[in-house]
Amino acid sequence: MESLKAHKKVKELKKELIENYRANLKDETFNELVNKNHISEEIGSLYNSSLEDSTRELKNCSNCKGLYECKNKVAGHYLYPKVNANMIDMVYVPCKYKKENDRLLELKNTASKELLNARFKEIDVKDKNRVEVIKWIKKFYDEFDIYKDMKGLYLHGSFGSGKSFLIYALLNELNINKRVDFVALYFPDVLKDLKEDWETYNSKMERYSSVPVLLLDDIGAEQVSEWGRDEVLGTILQNRMNNHLTTFFTSNLTILELEYHLSLAKSSLDKVKARRIIERIKQLTVDMEIITDNKRN
Repeated sequence: MESLKAHKKVKELKKELIENYRANLKDETFNELVNKNHISEEIGSLYNSSLEDSTRELKNCSNCKGLYECKNKVAGHYLYPKVNANMIDMVYVPCKYKKENDRLLELKNTASKELLNARFKEIDVKDKNRVEVIKWIKKFYDEFDIYKDMKGLYLHGSFGSGKSFLIYALLNELNINKRVDFVALYFPDVLKDLKEDWETYNSKMERYSSVPVLLLDDIGAEQVSEWGRDEVLGTILQNRMNNHLTTFFTSNLTILELEYHLSLAKSSLDKVKARRIIERIKQLTVDMEIITDNKRN
Protein backbone atom coordinates (compact mmCIF):
# COMPACT_ATOMS: atom_id res chain seq x y z
CA MET A 1 0.00 0.00 0.00
CA GLU A 2 2.76 2.42 0.97
CA SER A 3 4.53 1.53 -2.27
CA LEU A 4 1.45 2.46 -4.27
CA LYS A 5 1.14 5.79 -2.44
CA ALA A 6 4.79 6.58 -3.07
CA HIS A 7 4.40 5.67 -6.73
CA LYS A 8 1.33 7.92 -6.98
CA LYS A 9 3.21 10.85 -5.40
CA VAL A 10 6.11 10.42 -7.81
CA LYS A 11 3.68 10.36 -10.72
CA GLU A 12 1.96 13.53 -9.48
CA LEU A 13 5.30 15.26 -9.03
CA LYS A 14 6.41 14.37 -12.56
CA LYS A 15 3.10 15.67 -13.89
CA GLU A 16 3.54 18.95 -11.98
CA LEU A 17 7.12 19.34 -13.25
CA ILE A 18 6.03 18.80 -16.85
CA GLU A 19 3.14 21.27 -16.48
CA ASN A 20 5.51 23.91 -15.08
CA TYR A 21 7.99 23.21 -17.85
CA ARG A 22 5.35 23.51 -20.57
CA ALA A 23 4.17 26.78 -19.04
CA ASN A 24 7.74 28.12 -19.24
CA LEU A 25 7.94 27.13 -22.91
CA LYS A 26 5.48 29.94 -23.63
CA ASP A 27 8.31 32.34 -22.78
CA GLU A 28 10.17 33.14 -25.99
CA THR A 29 13.65 33.22 -24.41
CA PHE A 30 13.08 29.98 -22.48
CA ASN A 31 11.71 28.26 -25.61
CA GLU A 32 14.66 29.41 -27.72
CA LEU A 33 17.12 28.18 -25.07
CA VAL A 34 15.52 24.73 -25.01
CA ASN A 35 15.33 24.38 -28.81
CA LYS A 36 18.86 25.64 -29.38
CA ASN A 37 20.25 23.02 -27.01
CA HIS A 38 17.91 20.20 -28.17
CA ILE A 39 16.60 19.61 -24.66
CA SER A 40 13.86 16.99 -24.42
CA GLU A 41 10.73 17.51 -22.34
CA GLU A 42 11.72 14.71 -19.97
CA ILE A 43 15.14 16.24 -19.23
CA GLY A 44 13.96 19.82 -19.38
CA SER A 45 11.24 19.27 -16.81
CA LEU A 46 13.81 17.85 -14.36
CA TYR A 47 16.05 20.93 -14.78
CA ASN A 48 13.22 23.44 -15.09
CA SER A 49 14.41 25.64 -12.24
CA SER A 50 17.97 25.87 -13.60
CA LEU A 51 16.65 26.69 -17.06
CA GLU A 52 14.53 29.45 -15.51
CA ASP A 53 17.69 30.89 -13.91
CA SER A 54 19.50 30.76 -17.24
CA THR A 55 16.57 32.43 -19.00
CA ARG A 56 16.49 35.23 -16.43
CA GLU A 57 20.22 35.92 -16.85
CA LEU A 58 19.98 35.83 -20.65
CA LYS A 59 17.22 38.44 -20.46
CA ASN A 60 19.42 40.59 -18.24
CA CYS A 61 22.17 40.33 -20.86
CA SER A 62 19.85 41.33 -23.69
CA ASN A 63 19.21 44.72 -22.04
CA CYS A 64 22.71 45.26 -20.64
CA LYS A 65 24.95 48.12 -21.82
CA GLY A 66 28.16 47.04 -20.08
CA LEU A 67 29.83 45.31 -17.12
CA TYR A 68 29.11 48.29 -14.91
CA GLU A 69 25.37 47.49 -14.89
CA CYS A 70 25.52 43.67 -14.86
CA LYS A 71 22.61 42.20 -12.85
CA ASN A 72 23.66 38.55 -13.01
CA LYS A 73 24.89 36.53 -10.05
CA VAL A 74 28.46 36.35 -11.37
CA ALA A 75 29.37 39.72 -12.89
CA GLY A 76 30.20 39.52 -16.57
CA HIS A 77 28.81 35.98 -16.98
CA TYR A 78 25.53 34.29 -17.72
CA LEU A 79 24.34 30.86 -16.61
CA TYR A 80 23.98 28.45 -19.53
CA PRO A 81 23.02 24.78 -19.91
CA LYS A 82 25.55 22.22 -21.13
CA VAL A 83 23.70 19.06 -22.15
CA ASN A 84 25.49 15.80 -21.43
CA ALA A 85 23.49 12.63 -22.23
CA ASN A 86 20.60 12.62 -19.75
CA MET A 87 22.03 15.39 -17.60
CA ILE A 88 22.39 19.16 -17.78
CA ASP A 89 25.37 20.92 -16.28
CA MET A 90 24.90 24.63 -15.70
CA VAL A 91 28.04 26.61 -16.47
CA TYR A 92 28.96 30.29 -16.31
CA VAL A 93 29.82 31.72 -19.72
CA PRO A 94 31.59 35.10 -20.06
CA CYS A 95 29.48 37.70 -21.85
CA LYS A 96 30.69 39.84 -24.77
CA TYR A 97 31.56 42.72 -22.41
CA LYS A 98 33.62 40.46 -20.13
CA LYS A 99 35.48 39.01 -23.12
CA GLU A 100 36.22 42.50 -24.42
CA ASN A 101 37.31 43.67 -20.98
CA ASP A 102 39.69 40.71 -20.62
CA ARG A 103 41.09 41.43 -24.09
CA LEU A 104 41.65 45.08 -23.19
CA LEU A 105 43.40 44.14 -19.96
CA GLU A 106 45.69 41.82 -21.88
CA LEU A 107 46.43 44.59 -24.36
CA LYS A 108 47.00 47.03 -21.49
CA ASN A 109 49.60 44.78 -19.93
CA THR A 110 51.32 44.35 -23.29
CA ALA A 111 51.16 48.06 -24.04
CA SER A 112 52.31 49.33 -20.62
CA LYS A 113 56.01 49.30 -21.53
CA GLU A 114 55.27 51.10 -24.77
CA LEU A 115 53.35 53.81 -22.91
CA LEU A 116 56.05 54.27 -20.29
CA ASN A 117 58.56 54.95 -23.09
CA ALA A 118 56.28 57.04 -25.34
CA ARG A 119 57.90 60.16 -26.82
CA PHE A 120 56.91 62.88 -29.31
CA LYS A 121 59.20 61.49 -32.03
CA GLU A 122 57.17 58.25 -32.10
CA ILE A 123 53.79 59.93 -32.69
CA ASP A 124 52.21 59.21 -36.06
CA VAL A 125 51.59 62.69 -37.51
CA LYS A 126 50.24 61.45 -40.86
CA ASP A 127 46.74 60.63 -39.63
CA LYS A 128 44.64 63.71 -40.39
CA ASN A 129 42.09 62.67 -37.73
CA ARG A 130 44.71 63.27 -35.03
CA VAL A 131 46.13 66.56 -36.30
CA GLU A 132 44.10 68.89 -34.07
CA VAL A 133 44.86 66.88 -30.94
CA ILE A 134 48.58 66.72 -31.78
CA LYS A 135 48.64 70.49 -32.34
CA TRP A 136 46.97 71.03 -28.97
CA ILE A 137 49.47 68.75 -27.23
CA LYS A 138 52.48 70.47 -28.83
CA LYS A 139 51.13 73.92 -27.90
CA PHE A 140 50.46 72.75 -24.34
CA TYR A 141 54.03 71.45 -24.06
CA ASP A 142 55.56 74.67 -25.42
CA GLU A 143 53.52 76.89 -23.13
CA PHE A 144 53.51 74.72 -20.02
CA ASP A 145 54.26 76.59 -16.83
CA ILE A 146 53.73 74.89 -13.49
CA TYR A 147 52.68 78.23 -11.98
CA LYS A 148 49.95 78.81 -14.54
CA ASP A 149 46.39 77.51 -14.41
CA MET A 150 46.58 75.12 -17.36
CA LYS A 151 43.69 72.88 -18.31
CA GLY A 152 44.35 69.32 -19.35
CA LEU A 153 42.45 67.24 -21.92
CA TYR A 154 39.39 65.04 -21.76
CA LEU A 155 40.44 62.95 -24.76
CA HIS A 156 37.81 60.49 -25.94
CA GLY A 157 37.19 58.46 -29.05
CA SER A 158 37.39 55.13 -30.77
CA PHE A 159 39.17 52.16 -29.23
CA GLY A 160 42.82 51.85 -30.25
CA SER A 161 43.05 55.39 -31.65
CA GLY A 162 46.18 56.12 -29.61
CA LYS A 163 44.62 58.36 -26.96
CA SER A 164 46.75 57.03 -24.11
CA PHE A 165 49.95 57.05 -26.17
CA LEU A 166 49.53 60.74 -27.04
CA ILE A 167 49.02 61.78 -23.42
CA TYR A 168 51.83 59.55 -22.12
CA ALA A 169 54.17 61.01 -24.76
CA LEU A 170 53.32 64.52 -23.56
CA LEU A 171 53.79 63.64 -19.89
CA ASN A 172 57.08 61.84 -20.55
CA GLU A 173 58.42 64.86 -22.49
CA LEU A 174 57.37 67.21 -19.67
CA ASN A 175 59.02 64.98 -17.10
CA ILE A 176 62.27 64.44 -18.98
CA ASN A 177 62.77 67.93 -20.39
CA LYS A 178 61.02 70.18 -17.88
CA ARG A 179 61.24 68.02 -14.72
CA VAL A 180 57.47 68.02 -14.27
CA ASP A 181 56.22 65.44 -11.76
CA PHE A 182 53.21 63.41 -12.89
CA VAL A 183 51.15 60.34 -12.01
CA ALA A 184 49.41 58.25 -14.69
CA LEU A 185 46.74 55.84 -13.45
CA TYR A 186 44.79 53.19 -15.32
CA PHE A 187 41.54 54.21 -13.67
CA PRO A 188 39.76 50.81 -13.49
CA ASP A 189 42.67 49.60 -11.33
CA VAL A 190 42.67 52.59 -8.97
CA LEU A 191 39.62 51.61 -6.91
CA LYS A 192 40.77 48.00 -6.68
CA ASP A 193 44.23 49.06 -5.47
CA LEU A 194 42.82 51.47 -2.88
CA LYS A 195 40.50 48.82 -1.47
CA GLU A 196 43.22 46.20 -1.24
CA ASP A 197 45.57 48.33 0.84
CA TRP A 198 43.76 50.59 3.31
CA GLU A 199 47.00 51.41 5.11
CA THR A 200 48.20 53.43 2.09
CA TYR A 201 44.78 54.86 1.21
CA ASN A 202 45.36 58.32 2.66
CA SER A 203 48.85 58.71 1.24
CA LYS A 204 47.74 57.61 -2.23
CA MET A 205 44.73 59.93 -2.19
CA GLU A 206 46.98 62.80 -1.13
CA ARG A 207 49.40 62.00 -3.96
CA TYR A 208 46.66 61.80 -6.59
CA SER A 209 45.08 65.02 -5.32
CA SER A 210 48.27 67.08 -5.23
CA VAL A 211 50.67 65.86 -7.95
CA PRO A 212 51.26 68.69 -10.49
CA VAL A 213 49.94 66.65 -13.43
CA LEU A 214 47.59 63.65 -13.24
CA LEU A 215 46.31 61.31 -15.95
CA LEU A 216 43.24 59.16 -15.30
CA ASP A 217 43.46 56.70 -18.18
CA ASP A 218 40.39 54.86 -19.51
CA ILE A 219 37.85 56.45 -17.19
CA GLY A 220 34.42 54.93 -17.79
CA ALA A 221 35.74 51.36 -18.01
CA GLU A 222 35.37 50.83 -14.26
CA GLN A 223 32.37 49.37 -12.43
CA VAL A 224 30.63 52.26 -10.71
CA SER A 225 30.02 52.35 -6.97
CA GLU A 226 28.93 55.29 -4.85
CA TRP A 227 32.16 55.05 -2.85
CA GLY A 228 34.37 55.03 -5.93
CA ARG A 229 32.50 57.83 -7.63
CA ASP A 230 31.90 60.17 -4.69
CA GLU A 231 34.61 59.44 -2.12
CA VAL A 232 37.50 58.66 -4.48
CA LEU A 233 36.96 60.30 -7.87
CA GLY A 234 34.93 63.20 -6.52
CA THR A 235 37.47 63.97 -3.79
CA ILE A 236 40.46 63.83 -6.15
CA LEU A 237 38.81 66.09 -8.72
CA GLN A 238 37.54 68.59 -6.16
CA ASN A 239 41.02 68.98 -4.64
CA ARG A 240 42.64 69.35 -8.04
CA MET A 241 40.05 71.89 -9.13
CA ASN A 242 40.50 73.91 -5.93
CA ASN A 243 44.27 73.98 -6.43
CA HIS A 244 44.19 74.57 -10.22
CA LEU A 245 46.18 71.42 -10.96
CA THR A 246 46.45 70.04 -14.49
CA THR A 247 44.43 66.87 -15.06
CA PHE A 248 44.07 64.63 -18.11
CA PHE A 249 41.53 61.95 -18.92
CA THR A 250 41.25 59.36 -21.67
CA SER A 251 38.02 57.50 -22.32
CA ASN A 252 36.09 55.54 -24.92
CA LEU A 253 33.02 57.52 -23.76
CA THR A 254 31.92 61.02 -24.62
CA ILE A 255 31.30 63.38 -21.70
CA LEU A 256 27.57 62.73 -22.02
CA GLU A 257 28.06 58.95 -22.08
CA LEU A 258 30.37 59.18 -19.06
CA GLU A 259 27.72 61.10 -17.14
CA TYR A 260 25.21 58.32 -17.80
CA HIS A 261 27.80 55.69 -16.82
CA LEU A 262 28.57 57.46 -13.53
CA SER A 263 24.89 57.70 -12.63
CA LEU A 264 24.54 53.90 -12.56
CA ALA A 265 25.88 53.02 -9.14
CA LYS A 266 24.48 49.59 -8.20
CA SER A 267 22.52 50.85 -5.22
CA SER A 268 20.89 53.80 -6.93
CA LEU A 269 20.40 55.87 -10.05
CA ASP A 270 22.04 59.13 -9.05
CA LYS A 271 22.05 61.74 -11.79
CA VAL A 272 22.86 64.64 -9.47
CA LYS A 273 26.15 63.20 -8.18
CA ALA A 274 27.15 62.07 -11.66
CA ARG A 275 26.52 65.60 -12.97
CA ARG A 276 28.68 66.99 -10.15
CA ILE A 277 31.63 64.84 -11.30
CA ILE A 278 31.10 65.89 -14.92
CA GLU A 279 31.10 69.57 -14.00
CA ARG A 280 34.46 69.12 -12.26
CA ILE A 281 35.88 67.39 -15.33
CA LYS A 282 34.65 70.26 -17.52
CA GLN A 283 36.32 72.76 -15.20
CA LEU A 284 39.61 70.87 -15.41
CA THR A 285 39.78 70.02 -19.12
CA VAL A 286 39.31 70.82 -22.76
CA ASP A 287 37.09 68.24 -24.49
CA MET A 288 38.57 66.71 -27.67
CA GLU A 289 37.78 63.64 -29.74
CA ILE A 290 39.74 61.18 -31.88
CA ILE A 291 37.92 58.88 -34.29
CA THR A 292 40.46 56.96 -36.34
CA ASP A 293 41.75 53.53 -37.26
CA ASN A 294 42.80 51.09 -34.54
CA LYS A 295 46.51 51.76 -33.96
CA ARG A 296 46.87 48.49 -32.01
CA ASN A 297 46.23 46.22 -34.97
